[in-house]
Amino acid sequence: MATSLAEIQAALRNAGNPWTAGRTSVSELSDSDKRMRLGASSPELETRLAVAKPERHVRGAGAYPGAFDWRNVNGANYITPIEDQGGCGSCVAFGTVATLEAAYQVNRGDPNSGIDLSEAQLFYCYAEAKDGMSCSTGWWPDNAFKYAVADGITLAKYFPYTAGDQACNLLPGWDSALLYPSAYHTISDTSQMKDWLANHGPLSTCFTVYDDFFYYTSGVYTPTTTSVAGGHCVSVVGYDDGGGYWIAKNSWGTGWGESGFFCIAYGVCGFDAEMWAVDGFADTGWMANAKIAGLFAWSGGADAWVYVDASGSAYPDMGGWKMIANDSDEITITLFSQLIAAKAAGRPVSLYRENGVIKQEYVF
Repeated sequence: MATSLAEIQAALRNAGNPWTAGRTSVSELSDSDKRMRLGASSPELETRLAVAKPERHVRGAGAYPGAFDWRNVNGANYITPIEDQGGCGSCVAFGTVATLEAAYQVNRGDPNSGIDLSEAQLFYCYAEAKDGMSCSTGWWPDNAFKYAVADGITLAKYFPYTAGDQACNLLPGWDSALLYPSAYHTISDTSQMKDWLANHGPLSTCFTVYDDFFYYTSGVYTPTTTSVAGGHCVSVVGYDDGGGYWIAKNSWGTGWGESGFFCIAYGVCGFDAEMWAVDGFADTGWMANAKIAGLFAWSGGADAWVYVDASGSAYPDMGGWKMIANDSDEITITLFSQLIAAKAAGRPVSLYRENGVIKQEYVF
């Protein structure tokens, strides 16, 4: 892996200096420690991260502009702050969480929601506890998104991240702050990738990391060496057809790259071979510390609704009108009666919603 800064800079001069190499927060680490900043692992890794062909980058019929960046949409930045995965091959968790956080803010139209999801839960509770992976083995986005959809992901305050193999250690209250993506899918056509980025939100991707990538400080990256360090996953936040590059958010802190971000040329390192997209978010899970602000019922059938004030919950913008489960008249009447009493007394409630329908409740 020993590619020196001087060798990289010489190669860049010969190539017309498409990007700048220098000392970064990871460039001076040992070769083994550099590899621990990666973590894309799959049985088909070599095939799935095969170098993409530049000729695939022809403009499709999608309604997307020639350039787009979620860090500046009419002056608003929908991308959450740069994180640092440290000495653990947990990049899949960080790339997935970065995409989920940004997708949530885009979906809600709120670039300042303050959402901060738990990479630790995704990696230590799912990758390690369920899939038997570790900091040394890494993971793959298919499983990360699968668990997020099926089991949800909580806020970082219920399991703050520290690098290093460890047990799943969620703090009390974590289950009342679970966020459930409704679904995800993969995209392998570059026009569709740009269409999704411009019209829906950021994407996740994995790519081959060459030794010189650790020294990247600015510009449009293309490898100057054939020496491979491993596979890595990040969140894609934009693109530029004029410059021929993708814009991505890394997880190596702000002391690497362009304050933690980087640009990479189309068609290199397998970067655009496949990307993962978040379809949306389900109105599912426990909502704690909510209040009932309105009531509605129709005498013609088991049709009862309550207006939920979620301002005191983990996701305050997930309030609004919720239907009461109508599995039977008894269930509807019992749930609705308890919520009527809670509203009258001004008491907070905990609600379990399944796709927006209240199935269970706990009145304080």
